[in-house]
Amino acid sequence: MKPTPTDSTGASPDSPAAAPASGPELARAALRAQRPASAPAQPVPGQAPGAAPWQATPTAPPEATFRAATTGSGMPDMPAPHTGFDLGHDAPDTNPPAGVDDGTGDSSPHTHAAPEGAALLDELRCAVGRYVVLPHEHALDAVVLWITATHLQPAWQHAPRLAVVGPAKRCGKSRLLDVLTETVHEPFITINATIAAVFRSIGTEEPPTLLVDEADTLFGTAKAAERNEELRGLLNASHQRNRPATRVSGPEHKPVQFATFAMAALAGIGDLPDTIMDRSIVVRMRRRAPGERVQPFRSRRDTPLLHELRDRIAAWLAPCTNDAAGMEPVMPVEDRAADTWEPLVAVAELAGGAWPERARAACTAMTAYEAGNDDEGGPRIRILADIRKVFAAGGDPTALSTEHLLTALRTDPDGPWAEWGNGGLTARAVQVLLKDYGITSATIRFAPDGIQRKGFHRAAFTDAWERYCPAGPAAEHGPDANTGDHTAA
Repeated sequence: MKPTPTDSTGASPDSPAAAPASGPELARAALRAQRPASAPAQPVPGQAPGAAPWQATPTAPPEATFRAATTGSGMPDMPAPHTGFDLGHDAPDTNPPAGVDDGTGDSSPHTHAAPEGAALLDELRCAVGRYVVLPHEHALDAVVLWITATHLQPAWQHAPRLAVVGPAKRCGKSRLLDVLTETVHEPFITINATIAAVFRSIGTEEPPTLLVDEADTLFGTAKAAERNEELRGLLNASHQRNRPATRVSGPEHKPVQFATFAMAALAGIGDLPDTIMDRSIVVRMRRRAPGERVQPFRSRRDTPLLHELRDRIAAWLAPCTNDAAGMEPVMPVEDRAADTWEPLVAVAELAGGAWPERARAACTAMTAYEAGNDDEGGPRIRILADIRKVFAAGGDPTALSTEHLLTALRTDPDGPWAEWGNGGLTARAVQVLLKDYGITSATIRFAPDGIQRKGFHRAAFTDAWERYCPAGPAAEHGPDANTGDHTAA
């Protein structure tokens, strides 16, 4: 016979004196009962005496605490096997769930305790940072939220990729994948896996999490990319639910549809193909500086600790699938960026605490950075933005001559136009780059001499500017346009 569950006061739920507990509350109570007792948590540098382990003093925010623990002169001590990556996080929870009488007659929420989800995410953040130095705090938050989101894949409409890229070897990409392997939901490492095996592995209600290391060997050259075009198609399609792939299968060669939806992490040197980067949370790794230290990853010692933390995160999220599926969190970005980041922000909302704010801050900062480095459309986007700067620097005249535009663009020290092609940007090249926007040059009469020249009307650019580079830069930051303004007559 199963033991009768009790609340924190020891009363049976069937007892008249006991308040009914919800499913999530019972799940949390069961988790607490299953956790082994741990030794008192050691104080964290920068933490006020008596504060909850995840609460730092105002003068030492969590970021500072994390850096002090991972980049100082001494390495943090490994916790005993039963305590996990706690910084005190998995010490027995002496506070009952909100709304449950703790024996003092007070059933109000305990405001000094972080929500269970927030405490688990804080603990996972410490665990990731113990082995890997991320480029900034936003990246660390994003990785933690992405790992957590893999445990709720049935709830999401979109499956964000995690693109872990770096400029060279030894930037921590593979080490981060080691940590991901032990913390995500059902990792599926695709090394030497055929595309057919991948299709059959992810076509389930709860798909695994694809992990692809050394992705530059798959997409780094034109020939390699051509050989792996089918894999790229799968990675693109699996970003969104209900995008099956059809393949001929079986002895009768009948067409069969395979589900493709699955979250995936890819690590490699250099950027991945544009279509994958556009669907990714991009983490740009760097080599560790001399003062940055991490703890070596040892499978026998560290894997059990990471698995224990992974299982607690999965148990916390198990009752939340329906709630997560119905969430539409307010997003600080739009379009595909919003689709990609929505699962991470939703997880932060479920966790509570400071995580919703941190998730949106990471989303805003990292999306803005990638927008500035976006190679989609390549020079076509760049020339639109740079021409806008030239017009702004000249006081936004109604038209500029082609000669004027070329001179301004070529002399921009931050632009690629001086080395464009064989001898710098030409009038013909400008026409080719602007053709897809429907923008062409015209013969315009310019004042004050009234001479007709080839040039561009400003009005021809306004629609493209609004659609492709809506944030108009300040004129003073643009190319030097003081090379002879031309105003249309």
